[in-house]
Amino acid sequence: MSDANVTGWVGWGWFAGVMLILVGVIDAIRGFIAILLPDNTYFLKPSSGQLLILDAAGWGWVHLLVGAGLVIVGIALLGGAAWAQVIAIVLAAFSALANLMVLPLQPWWSAIVIAVDVLVIYALTVHGKELARAR
Repeated sequence: MSDANVTGWVGWGWFAGVMLILVGVIDAIRGFIAILLPDNTYFLKPSSGQLLILDAAGWGWVHLLVGAGLVIVGIALLGGAAWAQVIAIVLAAFSALANLMVLPLQPWWSAIVIAVDVLVIYALTVHGKELARAR
């Protein structure tokens, strides 16, 4: 492999990997908060005790599992694993959907995570070939 095949766009792949790890850690922390403190006001719950279809602890598990997956895939992506690109796109899309569901409850943070997820999906779909060439 020659360096002529690697372009400056490979930085988008590195950006995606780092952002996946960062968002994954923060999502995992959010999940721990909801699981360990289910009666707190972190996830505002309607009077029935349900947040959409899950209670606060249920959403905590969703965020914890998605966050752990994002961290693992982000590390694999930075390590050069080819499979990580597809899994990263799927997990980033799922993360965006999960945050879209809690957008009315945490508008600023959810909007930031959705924006980062969209940038990660863009980086990996549009500039994924450059990342593959750098391996």
